[in-house]
Amino acid sequence: MHLTVDLTFPADIDDVSAMLADESFVRWRAQRSTGSVNGVVEQADVTGTAAGGFTVVVRRTLPTDIIPVQARPFVGAHLEIRQAEAWEAAADGRRTGTVAVEILGAPVRVTATAALTALPDGGTRLTYAGDVRATVPLFGTVIEEAAVSAVRTTLETEAEAGRDWLAGNRTGTA
Repeated sequence: MHLTVDLTFPADIDDVSAMLADESFVRWRAQRSTGSVNGVVEQADVTGTAAGGFTVVVRRTLPTDIIPVQARPFVGAHLEIRQAEAWEAAADGRRTGTVAVEILGAPVRVTATAALTALPDGGTRLTYAGDVRATVPLFGTVIEEAAVSAVRTTLETEAEAGRDWLAGNRTGTA
């Protein structure tokens, strides 16, 4: 199932890149988006720099009550979600990367590209475009639809966290 999400930030690409490469921000946004569903952030690491390429790795554990009831017997009591983003250095006024999200214990994987592009008003658009795949016979479509919804909600929550971070509002969780 295809997924495209466009998010906007009121800052230029360099400032958004610096935020995305800031380990404090990565952990804070993960806690904000995970905290709303009683999850735990196990890992939030950044390697590299905003000026060059950088990689972000986030690992979190969530309760299975976020997935459809009929799929819960396949996954156990908790879901471990691993997310990896690899961003290339900026070129020609834009920045691109790849994103992979794996839900351990559930047969779901998200692979996407990510692109930061400048907006005419001086802001930045972050676009994720990719696919959500579930390999469960019978319930595959239901799980993919639930995963698309969960990924979209998480990305929108993380974008809200990013806008707050850029505005200097860095307390609390969602």
